[in-house]
Amino acid sequence: MKGGGGGGGLVWRALLASVLTCAALRTTSSDPSDEACLTHLSESIQDPTRSLQNWTKATFANPCNGFTSYLRGATCNNGRIYKLSLTNLSLRGSISPYLANCTNLQALDLSSNALTGPIPTDLQYLVNLAVLNLSSNRLNGPIPPQLTMCAYLNVIDLHDNLLTGQIPQQLGLLLRLSAFDVSNNRLSGPIPATLTNRSGNLPKINASSFEGNKDLYGYPLPPRQKQKGLSVLAIVGIGLGSGFASLVLSFTGVCIWLKITERKMALDEGKISQLMPDY
Repeated sequence: MKGGGGGGGLVWRALLASVLTCAALRTTSSDPSDEACLTHLSESIQDPTRSLQNWTKATFANPCNGFTSYLRGATCNNGRIYKLSLTNLSLRGSISPYLANCTNLQALDLSSNALTGPIPTDLQYLVNLAVLNLSSNRLNGPIPPQLTMCAYLNVIDLHDNLLTGQIPQQLGLLLRLSAFDVSNNRLSGPIPATLTNRSGNLPKINASSFEGNKDLYGYPLPPRQKQKGLSVLAIVGIGLGSGFASLVLSFTGVCIWLKITERKMALDEGKISQLMPDY
């Protein structure tokens, strides 16, 4: 019996060790999606100031341990990437569409860098995203209407970029949106009423969120003033026309003066010839 009990104890200890090993692996191993997300993001950006020296493949394989993060700018929650804040690091390059693999991401802040290219439409798959701050970069192209799929978005900050096109009407359907800023871009067209005519307890979006877009118009921006006076082309045209008219008048005046002078000289010659004696 003792031998059987000892054998049973060994079995239980082996089972317990395997369970603990599995639990340890779960807390220390990376989520494959997070690993792909971080790997592709690091490949799409350049880091001239070497601020992200610990962004290596080895770290991507194990970026989190519970709530502990081993990556600069990353915050972990239960072993998953919860927040990425890489602001004011002089980063260049573009935003990788593979960011969508960080499916647990709730805040993305890449502001105050030198990133170029478009805003990836694949960000729509970050269904838990609450904060999106891509301001003060050199991003171009349109604002993706697919961002509406991120139903938990509270903040969209895209100011000081080179974004073009119209503001998508669909963004007004984001019921949790409390802060929206697209100032100082190259946007055009009307401001969607769905963003400005908000009812209930939803915060109002004021004019400062839309200023600095020359061809953007509508409430809450002040009405566009009609051009007063004459345009530059009109002034130039009038100047050329008046100059031509003056030239014609001057030429006509000279011709008339020459005619009058010619007649006067002819009359004077006639008078002189009459006074001349005959020989």
